Amino acid sequence: MRGKVKCGKAGLAARPRQNPEDRLNRDFLSQSVKPCRPATPDPCVSEIVDLRALEARLPRGARLLGIDLGTKTVGLALSDPGRMIASPMQTLKRGKFSRDAEEIARIITEQGVGGFVIGLPVNMDGSEGPRCQSARAFARNLARHFGLPVALWDERLSTAAVTRTLITADASRTRRAELVDKMAAAYILQGALDRLRESGSAG
Repeated sequence: MRGKVKCGKAGLAARPRQNPEDRLNRDFLSQSVKPCRPATPDPCVSEIVDLRALEARLPRGARLLGIDLGTKTVGLALSDPGRMIASPMQTLKRGKFSRDAEEIARIITEQGVGGFVIGLPVNMDGSEGPRCQSARAFARNLARHFGLPVALWDERLSTAAVTRTLITADASRTRRAELVDKMAAAYILQGALDRLRESGSAG
């Protein structure tokens, strides 16, 4: 049981400032992510597959790159080689696909990425709007450009959940803006990794 730490006459308990990324890793990335589920693969592009097919196509030790696609930014997260834990990586300013692809190509080469998990922003009623169309188009472009398998993952509530965690961790509005996209990507990727682990143990 923790004792109270008094500061001067006011007797206020000292509150060490928490690192928002550490808080997210503890609260979300080490647990199963419940709200997310696999999105329906696009039957028109063979490289867009379900999670089990994605895993079957990955070389041993290949990492997965998680992507949270926004209108102005692209949040990126990376799995470990054992595909157990997702970690926030970086946030790109979204531009033309060719420019985004150059940075993603560098990450693929440096980190040994073998496939992608892209968040699909499905509406709460399960319908798909313009943002889903944009995510599917981005996924098709990735699959065609790199020749690597892509899985889509229902990302409902991911950004909201990450934002709540950052607020709880006392992150400033500016700091939240810097972190939310790559953390949302990690939340999405972790959900996919957890599902793969669960389906593997069940099979």
